[in-house]
Amino acid sequence: MKMSRLRGASLGVLACAMVGALGLSACATTGTSSSTAGTENKGPEPLATGLDYAANRDPYPSTYQPLPRQNSAIVGATVFTGTGQKIENGVVLMADGKVQAVGGADLAVPAGYTVIDARGRWVTPGVIDVHSHLGVYPSPGVQGMSDGNEATNPNTAQVWAEHSVWPQDPGFNTARAGGVTTLHILPGSANLFGGRGVTLRNIPAMSVQGMKLPDAPYSLKMACGENPSRVYGSRNQSPATGMGNVAGYRAAFIAARDYKAKWDKWRDTGKGDPPTRNLQLETLADVLDGKILVENHCYRADEMIVMLDIAKEFGYHVTTFHHAIEAYKIAPLLAREHVCAAMWSGWWGFKMEGLDAVESNAALVDAPEGSCAVIHSDDPQLTQRLNQEAAATLAAGRAAGLNIPEERAVAWFTLNAAKAIGIADQTGSLEAGKRADVVIWSADPFSVYARADQVFVDGGKAFDRFDPAYQPTSDFELGQPGYGLQAATVNEGAR
Repeated sequence: MKMSRLRGASLGVLACAMVGALGLSACATTGTSSSTAGTENKGPEPLATGLDYAANRDPYPSTYQPLPRQNSAIVGATVFTGTGQKIENGVVLMADGKVQAVGGADLAVPAGYTVIDARGRWVTPGVIDVHSHLGVYPSPGVQGMSDGNEATNPNTAQVWAEHSVWPQDPGFNTARAGGVTTLHILPGSANLFGGRGVTLRNIPAMSVQGMKLPDAPYSLKMACGENPSRVYGSRNQSPATGMGNVAGYRAAFIAARDYKAKWDKWRDTGKGDPPTRNLQLETLADVLDGKILVENHCYRADEMIVMLDIAKEFGYHVTTFHHAIEAYKIAPLLAREHVCAAMWSGWWGFKMEGLDAVESNAALVDAPEGSCAVIHSDDPQLTQRLNQEAAATLAAGRAAGLNIPEERAVAWFTLNAAKAIGIADQTGSLEAGKRADVVIWSADPFSVYARADQVFVDGGKAFDRFDPAYQPTSDFELGQPGYGLQAATVNEGAR
């Protein structure tokens, strides 16, 4: 995300809310103790709640409750499963919020299931946007609600995006109208370390905890390139250059290694006072332990290579490079290192590091075996049309000689996106046992004319283009012509 870009009004708002019980974790389980003569050291005694970071890694737990649902069968559609399979006249069974089975017309529909006639239409897994700032840059887009960048220090690994999310952002509703069932909300990119990201279910809720996807890993937003050096260099601070950026990453991980070693030693011996918690260093320590994923804003190929070298120096893994305009230059390397690249098709040229772009970027990244190409938004309008963004890249790739079938490309905004944020075991494809996140499209989703007719989250209907009861609107849309759900439907072909 460009630090200087103002966030404009998003579209639609939450009309209903669900409240789950807030479960708080019990006391920590480690602390100091002493040994008595003739007995072995039993290790440290419990610390007071909140003083041991490892004792409760999720102090703001999910209270997510699924939408009302019923066992259903979607029949007659062309089904893209997200795994590379295309089924004509397909059947998708949803039971208890899960995908029960997917098959052809010979797949029997159990008695008592609600049958949804999707003949002449297409079905895909729910759209996943891995790079969203909905809620932290909501509409109304005013300074008082611009909560995405804690631009006070190059290292703000201690902040969590979820503590800035406003659940009533109208953009959540309009993203849902575009088929988006899951979003990864990130801090902005002003800093070397911007803070933690969080994965949300795109349903109405009173709190961000009511939207949090249970058991989804946290991420750490890192940013390389122009943004951090521009922000802090303009203040006569470090970093002011690319080499200052790299020195900043290295110094932070050295401090995190030392912090982790002190905690490990104290847990092993129980001697002396425990280290004092440091919110910034504990996030980085969890990255080093593989408990938090790295989502790295990075445009240039050479800088991505440097970031991979830093990861090797300190023993962590880069999960995904975001924006990754020059990822096509290093596609085999990314595949070999098992790193996803989240990209646009048409965004380029707004700064120097964004100049060397090609529209076929994602298609070229997709080519090597083991690749993970993803289409993302970073924008409240583009998130509604990730299928069209994928279609543009697919067409450019085919023009470049890459024979990529649609059933493979659909993974760019479904299964690969789930891999990019560590939730592919839960969602991203229409496979038995996974969450029933499903979109029924009016036409081929790679057509500019395609619109999401119905959207299901965990098998519960979250949007229906034909039923106003599932098209919530809000007072926050007043005075924002062209940003309501009706306008979104009328102008579906526009970007």
